[in-house]
Amino acid sequence: MTKILVVEDEKPINDLITMNLKLVGHEYVKAYNGAEVLPLLEQEKIDLILLDVMLPELDGFELMKRIRGMNIPVIFITAKDSLADRITGFELGAEDYLIKPFEILELLARINVVLRRNVKEESGFVLDGAQIRLAQRQVYRDNSIVELTAQEFELLEVLIQNRNIALSREKLLELAWGFEYEGETRTVDVHIRQLRKKLGWEERIKTVYKLGYRLEVAADEILA
Repeated sequence: MTKILVVEDEKPINDLITMNLKLVGHEYVKAYNGAEVLPLLEQEKIDLILLDVMLPELDGFELMKRIRGMNIPVIFITAKDSLADRITGFELGAEDYLIKPFEILELLARINVVLRRNVKEESGFVLDGAQIRLAQRQVYRDNSIVELTAQEFELLEVLIQNRNIALSREKLLELAWGFEYEGETRTVDVHIRQLRKKLGWEERIKTVYKLGYRLEVAADEILA
């Protein structure tokens, strides 16, 4: 399980981010100013830092200069949206640079990309007798291989990465099929029905009334 340090001085934003990190199975540590970070990094093993730029005491750019030798991936999350600021962020060694305001699903997607590049984490996922090997794109149920189509696997991966979050049919189309997909949303329903049947997840993939679907997983059930 990855541990993510969230350095954000606005408490509502910090709380929103950490709440959603917990929902999808990450551990987190909070910091509200730049000066808190160095002592925290001495105490905690951190896999990723979400870092605001405009922080009290020590701003994000100055902090980045001090921590980049630690080789911890950093995503800047900031309202500073000029090209010069973005270039500065990347030149300092940030993996990504996300402008406020942002959608929480976009943040989670960017976190997943950075973690795949930097952390050997969640190569597998086990739930109710189903074992999903994400890196190998293989699925087993009760030790027997489950044949999924490429699109079924893409949808399954999106559900796992965003577990416990309600996703609309339109958002699932966007994430699993891509921005250019123009099919009807009922396509999602067909693929969800197939995943439930093949994995035995009829009670796991919940229908969210008038919205879409959610993969329900308790924190103590997650095995990776």
